[in-house]
Amino acid sequence: MAAAALSSPSFFASAPAPKITRSIPPSTASAFVSNPLSGSGSASVRYSRGYFSRRLHQVKATTLQEKDEKVTVEEAFPVKTGASGTSSSTGEASVVAPWNVKLEQTINIFLTDTTIRILDTFYHDRHYARFFVLETIARVPYFAFISVLHMYESFGWWRRSDYLKVHFAQSWNEFHHLLIMEELGGNAFWLDRLLAQFVAFFYYFMTVGMYIMSPRMAYHFSECVERHAYSTYDKFIKLHEEELKKFPAPEAAINYYMNEDLYLFDEFQTARTPKSRRPRIENLYDVFMNIRDDEAEHCKTMATCQTHGNLRSPHSDPKPMEDASECTVSEEAGCEGIVDCVTKSLTSRRP
Repeated sequence: MAAAALSSPSFFASAPAPKITRSIPPSTASAFVSNPLSGSGSASVRYSRGYFSRRLHQVKATTLQEKDEKVTVEEAFPVKTGASGTSSSTGEASVVAPWNVKLEQTINIFLTDTTIRILDTFYHDRHYARFFVLETIARVPYFAFISVLHMYESFGWWRRSDYLKVHFAQSWNEFHHLLIMEELGGNAFWLDRLLAQFVAFFYYFMTVGMYIMSPRMAYHFSECVERHAYSTYDKFIKLHEEELKKFPAPEAAINYYMNEDLYLFDEFQTARTPKSRRPRIENLYDVFMNIRDDEAEHCKTMATCQTHGNLRSPHSDPKPMEDASECTVSEEAGCEGIVDCVTKSLTSRRP
């Protein structure tokens, strides 16, 4: 399996960190299963059903806003700029986007808003269950990207080892987010598990088709999803900071962020130098802080991928992609996706 191959000692560049163990007292471990912040825990942290109002999140390529509070990834994590000084995100380009790019982004925003409305309806006050569904869905695009890239490689069209490595590292990161939410009791209700699996099934095939037609569109849609995830975790942390600090970190979080070899942890953070980020895990608050920061890194990587051939593994060069001029692909690199190939074909025939 791919996970076994990539987790072998020969694949990793650094030695595994020493094992760190932490025992969780039964009195506090049971708090995870009871989901204390979802309204079913103890009276000290119980929240009434009407505490959070339903809100409509408007997700765009570069901005995610709720009421008067603007939540953007770039405020905490600056996005790389290209040679012309523009952001790598498609929404902040200085030139006017072509009609096909605008159409792709409009469709993506509609799909993201529709999904958010559904989540707001079912999970507006059930936080861990919502996070479980989000993390189940969040892994799907990376599975789809890898599937299509393997198909292209089998046909002898493209061979992009950096893309395969980074996307697998992204799925590995989201997988551990899912393990954390399961340990917190987010999957306790069978209907939540059914909904997450149902959406993930159709989301996979939708993403495969989208990635074949236009990888740029698929990456932009994933950027919208990751921005929503970042915003969701960010607001949750701000509202429950004191309560979260009272609970210990789940064992799955300790094992991922502190015990394992962090090669793959560095691999999906393409805007960072390897080993430049080492999480601190002391309580549940730290766990959600790191999950939120992970989503920001995913968002930046997805924004980078929207430029054809612009993705590089952080371990492929001594330096990360801080200077986009070093990795910009010329027009001779050809097209990417069916939509892009047809558009360039029609444009090139004009006098």
